Amino acid sequence: MQPDEIARSYDSIAHVWREPHIQSSGISQFERAIRFTTIRKCALDIGCGSSGRFIDLLIGHGFQVEGIDVSKRMIALAKQRHPKISFFHADICAWNFPRKYDFILAWDSIWHVPLDMQEPVMRKICEGLAKDGVFIFTTGGLDEPEEKHDSCMGPPVYYSALGIPKTLELLAKFGCICRHLEYDQHPEKHVYIIAQKSLTECCARHTPKITGVK
Repeated sequence: MQPDEIARSYDSIAHVWREPHIQSSGISQFERAIRFTTIRKCALDIGCGSSGRFIDLLIGHGFQVEGIDVSKRMIALAKQRHPKISFFHADICAWNFPRKYDFILAWDSIWHVPLDMQEPVMRKICEGLAKDGVFIFTTGGLDEPEEKHDSCMGPPVYYSALGIPKTLELLAKFGCICRHLEYDQHPEKHVYIIAQKSLTECCARHTPKITGVK
């Protein structure tokens, strides 16, 4: 499935994310990630959906928040709840980050990205982090890359995951350190990862090379 097909599927079930049982999903994991932050200015919610629960928490921690979602209906409902927040109706695969962010979350969202776009999207997100910035996201707790289609929520939905070894390899490659990895719904293979932009990597990029010194 392509992103526009995913969007149509989520348009048809956008209202579900306003049900009370959704409001507690991911909250404790999110709070763990917040504790790793050192600067709390700009934050981005990728696949923000319509519940607004993470946006509320980010605002409560002093962040200026923006949201992006591929579903037009999700964005419309999100704007109703948070009319003063900037939302982008866009596909993360093609969207260009307007700034660096101190905190980025992608809860149950980027696993809908096509498998061949997982690495470019991971690079984009890591490069979109400010120095010492924190990124929390969910993925499939698999050993190898895999993709599948599922209709458990009603409409057909596509999922993909690079597998834990490749995911950790890419985080390191793109200048981030894994701070926490957990199967939080075991025995289901639902994994969340907290990563942080390496200060060493940031400093290395901005330190002039000195040549010819003996």
